[in-house]
Amino acid sequence: MLEQLQAFDSIRLNFSPASLFALNLTLAFVMFGVALEIKVEHFKKLLYNPKSAIIGFVSQFFLLPFVTFLLVISLSKFITPTIALGMILVAACPGGNISNFISSLSKGNVALSVSLTAIATIGAIVFTPLNFAIWGKLAINFFNAHNGAALVRPIQIDAVQMFQTVFIILGIPIILGIFTNTKFPKFTAKIVKPIKSLSILIFTAIVIMALAKNFDYFMLVIKYIFLIVLGHNALAFGMGYFLPAILKRPKVDRKTISIETGIQNSGLALVLIFNPKIFPPEMELGGMAIIAAWWGIWHIIAGLFIAGLWTNFTYGIVSRKRKKV
Repeated sequence: MLEQLQAFDSIRLNFSPASLFALNLTLAFVMFGVALEIKVEHFKKLLYNPKSAIIGFVSQFFLLPFVTFLLVISLSKFITPTIALGMILVAACPGGNISNFISSLSKGNVALSVSLTAIATIGAIVFTPLNFAIWGKLAINFFNAHNGAALVRPIQIDAVQMFQTVFIILGIPIILGIFTNTKFPKFTAKIVKPIKSLSILIFTAIVIMALAKNFDYFMLVIKYIFLIVLGHNALAFGMGYFLPAILKRPKVDRKTISIETGIQNSGLALVLIFNPKIFPPEMELGGMAIIAAWWGIWHIIAGLFIAGLWTNFTYGIVSRKRKKV
C-alpha cells in the first residue's frame, strides 16, 4: 500500500489557472454567503452562555489538529509524509460551509452552529496557518527521524503567504458579509438564501468538473484514500461528540459540536495547496491534494448519513413517548 501511495505524490492534477481562480472566487463567495447570517447578537449570546462554544472551538482548533497528528504518527508505516500533511491541513481548516445545514437536519443547536461557524471562520485566519506550521513541522520531523535512509525532503512553508491567502479568502468576505448584514438588514434578508444556494451549487459544480477532469487518477487512488479519510473523518465526528459528552453538555449541543468538528472546509485546503507561492509545484504534493479533494466529497456524505441517523433516532424516541402518553 505504501508504495502505491508514494506514487501518488508525483500525480499532477488537472487544475488550470482559470479553474484555480474560479475555485478561489467561489470559495470567497461561499464565505460571503455564510457571513450574511452572522450577526453581532451571535457573539453577545456567547458571552452569556459560552461553555458549549468554547468546547466547540477547542475541539476544532486544538484537539482535532493534535489528534490528527497522533493519527498520522500511528499510521506512519502505511502513509506518505504528504498524505500526513494533507490530513493535518484539513484538520487545521475551519468548519465547512454546509455545517449549519447538517446541524439543522440533525435537530442540533442551530444557533450554536452559526455561532461556532462565525468564531471558527474568523479564528481560522490565525489558527489555520499556525496549526499547520506547528503540527506539519512536527510530522515531517517524525518521518525524518523514523524513516532511516529514506529521509523526507524538508518542506518549508511560507506562513506569511498562507496567512495572507486565508485572510483574502476568508477574512475579507466575512468582513463584507457582516458589514452588509449589519448596515442593510432588509436587503440581506432578501439575498441571503439565494446567495447561499447559488454558492453551494457553483462550488459543487466546480468540484464535480475537477473530479471529471481527474477521474482516472481518482479511480486509481480511491481504494487507498477511502479508508484513510473514512477513519480520519469518523475520528473527528466521534471526538466532537464525546468531548462535550464528557463535559456534560446537552445532547443537542453534542451533535452540533460533532458536526462542526467533522465538517471541515476542505475547499480552503485545496486553495492553499494549489497556491504556488505556498506550495511550489516542484514539491510534488499530490497526496495532499487527493486527501483534501476526497475529504470535500466524503464529509458531505458522512454528514448527511449521521444527520439521518440522529433524526430518525430522535423521531423514534418522540414517537415512543407519545404512545406511552
